[in-house]
Amino acid sequence: MNILVTGVGGPTPRSFVRAVKLSEKDLSNSFRFIGIDCDRLAYGLYDRSLFDATYVVPRANEKNYWSAINDIIEKEEIEGAVVLPELEVLEWAKNRDQLNCPIKVHLPEYNLASALVNKHRLHEYLEGSSLIPKFSKINPSSYDYRELVEEIGDVFWIRSTEGSSGLGSLKIESESALAQWISINEGVEEFIATEYLPGRNMASKMLYFDNELKRTACAERVNYIMAKVAPSGITGNTSFGRLINEPELVKLSEKALNSISSEIGTELHGIFTVDFKEDEKGVRKITEINIRHVAFTSSIAAGGANIPMDTLEALFSTELSNMERIDYSYDEPMVFLRDVDAQPIIMKESELLA
Repeated sequence: MNILVTGVGGPTPRSFVRAVKLSEKDLSNSFRFIGIDCDRLAYGLYDRSLFDATYVVPRANEKNYWSAINDIIEKEEIEGAVVLPELEVLEWAKNRDQLNCPIKVHLPEYNLASALVNKHRLHEYLEGSSLIPKFSKINPSSYDYRELVEEIGDVFWIRSTEGSSGLGSLKIESESALAQWISINEGVEEFIATEYLPGRNMASKMLYFDNELKRTACAERVNYIMAKVAPSGITGNTSFGRLINEPELVKLSEKALNSISSEIGTELHGIFTVDFKEDEKGVRKITEINIRHVAFTSSIAAGGANIPMDTLEALFSTELSNMERIDYSYDEPMVFLRDVDAQPIIMKESELLA
């Protein structure tokens, strides 16, 4: 089966394919992956350990994008697509009718996806609940620092309302620091400020098919790759993390996703990664909901929760209704280590050197 994988210059699509290749299921050997990216220098285009063929395509927002996609689908006899970078998830969710022939995809509905990728809209949907921290939107050209402090406290966290890899994020403790940060990040059109949450940084992966939750797995982000180059220490790529058993995160994620999808009037379908931070009392609060896998998905797979393989298996199954829910858990504490130019390492936490 020939599978198109978009955005292979990023770590997440490569991590997805790496996870499938880790699987010991016979089905995993039947997939042939075709990678595409808009950057001809993208690493994944030349990684023959993952991709059998690769192509440079226009950006998803360019007019020739869909004609290029259709040409590749016809030439490579593509049967399914793994669509991962957020911009392409949104493009495919909105315009998949541009495909000349039907192929299997696993995407959220556009109205839901577009609501979740905007962190301020996400917080508005959950406003009034205990699921989120106190928040406020910041217009870079017009804001009142005193009002912000009154709303969310004198120490708070800001980020760009859209974008990944911790774009525009920083802990703010003074009016001058906020002004300087906004000045430095002149490309950010809108920020969201939220109550500062000093506790653990965790994520719950939620795999849905036709409004039914089929797989969950939880992890904790502890450190980030190249953290020193970012003033916030957040680069979006985890260097050290834990595979954790946290049923409460799954319950909170279900509650949030059910609430938002119900209000929008859509079913839940796709993969969602719900991010949490703990406040000073250990209360878990949602900080964002990604409409895709995240870069350490192959690390979770190596620990036993191979959600990419589960996804492809379900997509090509003729008996999806028989797919039972699995909440992945671990018998003992496991950790993962990741770095640039290196395969992830999965091990028992007890094996870490003293």
